[in-house]
Amino acid sequence: QVQLVESGGGLVQAGGSLRLSCTASGILLRDNSMAWYRQAPGKQRELVATIKSAGSTNYADSVKGRFTISRDNAKVYLQMNSLKPEDTAVYYCNADVFRIAGNVRYWGQGTQVTVSS
Repeated sequence: QVQLVESGGGLVQAGGSLRLSCTASGILLRDNSMAWYRQAPGKQRELVATIKSAGSTNYADSVKGRFTISRDNAKVYLQMNSLKPEDTAVYYCNADVFRIAGNVRYWGQGTQVTVSS
């Protein structure tokens, strides 16, 4: 069974940094695409960053140069620097897992990030 558990959220002042972690079980991170999404109040969930199984990364324009996605054998990380109030959201870890019948997407429960001005 695939489980994703996020941690590391909190309250930070604008310009500060946070590092989010996503602990994954039931899958091998290097074999799957992983991503971070976020959802602000009243807005749709949006893609923040992805890391493919081969290690390539992509970022939303709004976070390029400030956020970095990475992984090790057990966790996926999102290093967030130069945080802005508009980064305030619930951040979700996502796994896009290959299955013969078709890929399945898994989600964590989310972690709140609040950036004060």
